[in-house]
Amino acid sequence: MLGSFQMYLFLALSLVLLGVEVWALVDLLRRPASAFVAADKRTKKFWGLVLGGAAAIGFVTIPPPLGIGILGSSFLQFVAVVPAGIYLADVRPAVEPYSRRRPPSGGGRW
Repeated sequence: MLGSFQMYLFLALSLVLLGVEVWALVDLLRRPASAFVAADKRTKKFWGLVLGGAAAIGFVTIPPPLGIGILGSSFLQFVAVVPAGIYLADVRPAVEPYSRRRPPSGGGRW
């Protein structure tokens, strides 16, 4: 009974970590590439490769019964969430002011 509880707890933790990685990747895809240059951060392509790889590792390491759980997956899951955390804590706030949509000038009156 305890082993089953631990398995489901670990599965839930794995899904939360994958959710953070996917959140970071989706947020990245919504930002314009020029915002990264304006914020003096690494390029959008760089973060796309890093976060895409992190999300792929997070997906592959989901333990059974939902995933295949490759060897050493618990360590890889925590390593894969680190770039997502860095993106969400440092890069996202820096590029956010440069990626806001501005309303059209003129007030919309013709």
